[in-house]
Amino acid sequence: MLKLEERGRGKFKPAPNYDINDVKNLLIKKIEEETHLNIDEPQDYDMENLFFKTDKANVLGLFCGAGGLDLGLELAGLDVIIGEERTNELFKNKDTFNSIREESIFHHLYSNDIFKEALETYKQNFPNSVFIHNKDIRKVKEFPKADVVVGGPPCPGFSEAGPRLVDDPRNFLYIHYIRCLMQVQPKFFIMENVKGMLTLGKGEVFHQIRQDFEAAGYRVYHKLVNARDYGVPQLRERVFLVGVREDIKFKYEFPEPSHGDGLFLNPYITLTEAIGDLEENPGEYFTGSYSTIFMSRNRKKNWNEQSFTIQASGRQAPIHPGGLPMEKVDKNKWIFQDGEENNRRLSVKEIARIQTFPDWYNFSDGKNDEMSKNGRLDKIYKQIGNAVPVQLARIIAQPIAKWIYENR
Repeated sequence: MLKLEERGRGKFKPAPNYDINDVKNLLIKKIEEETHLNIDEPQDYDMENLFFKTDKANVLGLFCGAGGLDLGLELAGLDVIIGEERTNELFKNKDTFNSIREESIFHHLYSNDIFKEALETYKQNFPNSVFIHNKDIRKVKEFPKADVVVGGPPCPGFSEAGPRLVDDPRNFLYIHYIRCLMQVQPKFFIMENVKGMLTLGKGEVFHQIRQDFEAAGYRVYHKLVNARDYGVPQLRERVFLVGVREDIKFKYEFPEPSHGDGLFLNPYITLTEAIGDLEENPGEYFTGSYSTIFMSRNRKKNWNEQSFTIQASGRQAPIHPGGLPMEKVDKNKWIFQDGEENNRRLSVKEIARIQTFPDWYNFSDGKNDEMSKNGRLDKIYKQIGNAVPVQLARIIAQPIAKWIYENR
């Protein structure tokens, strides 16, 4: 994709039409360059000591964070073994869930991230059999073999890509995601990213993304989904890309929405249903004043609605639905009708519920005594806001889980 320097907004035009082999050769060249630049130290773990399971679909997690996508995948792997109803019942309690989670057809083998507190959270909630790698992905020399790769790389350079996305040095994480796929060649991958990916550069950015993943050896399926359509009490639009290795005879189809206003759909999950029981005992929440930017639009939903998108920031957390609605008093100005003192941000426990994490899920704040309470809480808000809602991840993974179960 080329960006033309003209007055006003940047203009984009399509890049030349590369064939799949041209793209693959370019990817290989860029990966070799990145490898030469960044991997200058020995491998710091022994693959032979990883808990690889031959009777399971082994999972490799990149940018795993607190584990929302990974946990949803695990649930999907249980659904095909013991059924959704039974899984839901056992999922309510950590001990009962831990007693059956080994039955999932998915086994988490390796997870990688550089967010220290998020990895501490991951470690507290996943079995010890998972190797948790706290290392910059650029310096991971070799990834373990796996059947499924999951995760969504941050993509800061997508908005102003060069002749190809891999030419932008800010997209090194994207390059290493593809490096992992080309090295490991899993049967499937699941990638999640923000809605804006589809429209950047008038769609040319996304065209390149698909082309790059296809060049890595995959048929790629994508869809923009809203989490509330799948039983998540939140307005959250995200793009999912699902890759199926070219030699696998399986056509992935995104599940149809289960919730909505239609005759044959379940009603949307409301904030009353999700967090109503926490009103008197919400747990800890981020405190402090609200910026002019924050108050430039409505930040408060009613009890019978779904939450605004949960952001990766305590300061930007939506307002609790209790009390009077916010009131618009100017073009870019809203106020609290009943006063700022009667309104608070959603708590950690509440946003975890809205992201469909179970109540027993423990989040680490890093236990840094030198950091303020708000600072420690913000570490948790960031983890939860960055996560894929657990139930959404579960639904997206179910067709893959079913195919693996039927073809094992």
